[in-house]
Order: sequence, then C-alpha cells, then structure tokens
Amino acid sequence: MQSKSSSFTTVCLLSIFILFGGMSFAQQYNPIPVAVPSLQIAPVARGGGMGDIGVASMPDVYSQYWNAAKYPFVTSNGGFSISYTPWLSKLVNDIDLVYVCGFWKFGNEGLNALSASLRYFSLGNVDIFDQNTDYAMAVSPNEFAFDVAYSRKLSETFSGAVTLRYIRADYSTGSDEIMPGNAFSADISGYNESYLNLGRSEALLGLGFNISNIGTKISYDGGNTSMFLPTNLRLGASLGLPVDDKNTFSFSFDVNKLLVPTPQPPVEGETEEERAKRIKKYSDISPIGGIFSSFGDAPGGFKEEMQEVMWSLGVEYFYNNRFSLRTGYYHENEYKGNRRYIAFGAGFKMSTFQIDAAYLVSTAQSNPLDQTLRLSLGFDIDGIRQLLR
Repeated sequence: MQSKSSSFTTVCLLSIFILFGGMSFAQQYNPIPVAVPSLQIAPVARGGGMGDIGVASMPDVYSQYWNAAKYPFVTSNGGFSISYTPWLSKLVNDIDLVYVCGFWKFGNEGLNALSASLRYFSLGNVDIFDQNTDYAMAVSPNEFAFDVAYSRKLSETFSGAVTLRYIRADYSTGSDEIMPGNAFSADISGYNESYLNLGRSEALLGLGFNISNIGTKISYDGGNTSMFLPTNLRLGASLGLPVDDKNTFSFSFDVNKLLVPTPQPPVEGETEEERAKRIKKYSDISPIGGIFSSFGDAPGGFKEEMQEVMWSLGVEYFYNNRFSLRTGYYHENEYKGNRRYIAFGAGFKMSTFQIDAAYLVSTAQSNPLDQTLRLSLGFDIDGIRQLLR
C-alpha cells in the first residue's frame, strides 16, 4: 500500500534530507536512533523560552516534564496547566503536541506531592491508497504518553521523585506489517534548593537531575524487532539573583545525554552475513545494559562520546513576580542531530493563572524547527480558591 499526504510526504522527505545530508560527513555522522521521538520534545513554554531548560530552574506548575522532584518546593498547594506546540510548522500545518499536567501537595507541611501528565503528539492525517492508487482509508499516526509521579521532600533542602509512565505509539496503516507499540518506563529525579549569600543579596541555588524513560523497548511489528526508548540523563543548575524587591534574574544551565547505545556503523567490504550479525548484536542489548554501555560505546571513542552531550544555557528576568522575559541557547553536535537554536520567551502571572510563550530561532542552516512556537497556560489552585471566596 502507498500513503500520500502533505504531512507524511514532507516528514519522509525531511528524514531523507537528514540521512543523505549526513553522507558528506562519512562515518562521523552517527545520530542515536530512538523510538517515540516526541518524548524528547520539551512541551512547555517557560523552559522552552530558555533553550529547553528546566531540571533545576525555579519550581512551577510545569515541573512534571523536567523534574517532578521540584513540586514539594512549589509555594502553591496545587495547580494544573495545558501546553500546545505546533511542530515543524514551516513544513506542515497538522503536526502538533498537546500536553496537560498538574500536581497536588499533601501531608504534613506539604512534604509530599502527587503529579501527573498526559501528552498527545499527532502526526496529522495520512491518506492510504491501494496498489491501484485508489483511495482506501485515512489514518492518523500518533504518539501518546501518560505518567504519574510521587515526590517527597526528604530534608529542608532536598527532594526526590519517582515517575511511572505508559507509552503508546500508533503508526499503523491498516496492514499487518505495522502495529501499535506499547511500552512502560520510569523516571528517577532529585532536586536541591538552598540559599547563598552573595554580597548584600541572598541568591537561590537550585541543583537537579532526572534520569527519564528507563524502561522496556518498543516494537511495531509484533515483537520481531524492537527499539530503545529515549532514556535520558539530564543534569542542571540554576542561580536566582534578586536585584531589589521587584527585579530578579535567574541563570540556568542544563546538560543532557541519551543513555542509549550508539549503533556501530558499517565497515568497508562488509558482507551481508556480517551486517546481519552487527544489527543482531545491537538489537540484543537490553535496556539496562544499554544505559551502562552508552557511556563508552561510541565508535569514535571519547571524542564522539562528548559529541553526544547536549547543553543549554538560559536567562530569565522577573519583574514584581508578574512579568518575565527569557532567552536561551540550545546546542547539539552537528554529527548527532544538529539541533542548535536561540530561544526567546515571555510570561505573565497573576494569583490565579499564568501564561507563557516561547519562540525558537534556529542557528543551524535549513533547520525545520526554525520559528517553532510554544504556548502554555497554568492555573493556581490556591489562587482560584481565594477568588471564589
């Protein structure tokens, strides 16, 4: 069967462009393949406006994606939010990501928190045609994830969290060759918040980590083959510096590394049997084994391992805890995906709600992520209660 639609064709052409564009780099171009790639898309606008930063930034209602361990440090007792991102908007108009999350603190002095999120990534509508080019049906490929987290403050300055996640990816086209894939994963995260005396000011120092998507592999062909989830290690730090009672600056830095084994490239003169053995050896790696091997399996040695580290740097300015302006930079090595962009963002916050927006400007040539827009709307349960009294 043959599929034809603007979304599907454009995405395929984009993949081919990336694949063959890398040929000029020979074996140096070696991105790590993962399943359900939308799990790597930062869905919320606040972190998006700082270059996809959030593992250690000031806690807020959007913390579920970045680091659920931050929730016990949120000043409110509860909140929820919705975010929307049109994806690859320069190429198509029907691929988008919708993300909903929320949290509730409970227990003595709010030491505990339960949180959850749901994300739905739509790849648009795809028209399916039979071998005679007659219209057969329309399908809507999508990726879906739902997770629940429990976080607890373990000391005055440190909290930890565990997140459990269900993942489903449906690329089926009406045939028996491609079937929906299901997987389960978990996150382990931690956050530390302390104060530093810097001159006459008291700065807020945040440190965080999140190991996300530790879980099963996922298969789209009934278990004949399987792919790794995008298991990821994220480390970060932030420093909030108050200038006076109304003006505050926050500086944040995140680093990321996929904890997924790097595929070994084909060698010159490789036979079909040798190729099959190489692919089978990679496929036989377990998810946990892949986490440990990912720190030293790159064909290019230590240099290539360092190329697999992505980093981002962001700045946020608050005025009177109401208005905020943000900017940041995200960097991924050109041989590992070449996502490099400057981000801009802004936000407005009241006692009951906050609204945030982010805009991405690519610094890499011909990047389809250029001009990506993110929008988020959050609500504060405490503020809503006070309003209704």
